[in-house]
Amino acid sequence: MILQQVVMILIGFVGSFFSGLLGIGGAIINFPLLLYVPEWFGYLPFTPKEVASISMVQVFFASLTGMLTNRIRARQRESLVHTKLVFHMGSATLAGSLIGSYASMMMSSSLINIIYGFLAVVAAALMIVPMRASLESRRVNEVEYNAYLAAGIAFVIGGIAGIVGAGGAFILIPVMLSMLRIPTRITIASSLAIVFLSAVGGVIGKLAGGDIPLWPTVFAVVGSLLGAPVGILVSRRLNMRVLRFALAVLIAATAFKIWVDILGEI
Repeated sequence: MILQQVVMILIGFVGSFFSGLLGIGGAIINFPLLLYVPEWFGYLPFTPKEVASISMVQVFFASLTGMLTNRIRARQRESLVHTKLVFHMGSATLAGSLIGSYASMMMSSSLINIIYGFLAVVAAALMIVPMRASLESRRVNEVEYNAYLAAGIAFVIGGIAGIVGAGGAFILIPVMLSMLRIPTRITIASSLAIVFLSAVGGVIGKLAGGDIPLWPTVFAVVGSLLGAPVGILVSRRLNMRVLRFALAVLIAATAFKIWVDILGEI
């Protein structure tokens, strides 16, 4: 029993660490970890629906912790969070996530996995699109974007993310980088606040569905509260190109793993 609790704390810590490091909610890491790791230690595996529920709650706390850490750090230096972008995309993802999270109750576990797999492939493809160095050097008050396009995309992504139990950052970040042309560091800092709003809607939907395993979720959250601040501290010290490359590798590897498993079940 104690080993199971430690495993859940470590899963929450790892996902939350990458949340702070790369500006993601952590679901892209936690989803496969929750599916496979407990079984490696001899415990009954979680179903995809249970994984989606645990992951959504973990994303909520990881993004909240990361957002608060960024806010504290912003008092010491210039803030990298684009407030208007967070409002436009965050409110849209919140609405979409509420709808998607509730809709997931009517979907099969295999369909949820397939949707997650397609989402990861799209995200990996978008990460290939390069950004000019001149765009990367812009400050927050110099960034311009199409607010209607940002909100529309965020609503769709929020709906899909609500279905799979993710905050949606692993697809939001490539979209913000390649389509909205937001600099990498501003994207990473702002995405945590956007993901938090998305996770609010997702958690409400999952609570309504009643698929959340209580104690495994609690211990995953404990790990999340520890991991995000550490990830943010490391992120501040990494080169921008290293961060973008790490994001691309992470998303591509996840997409590959998910589709290997999906095709293996056919």
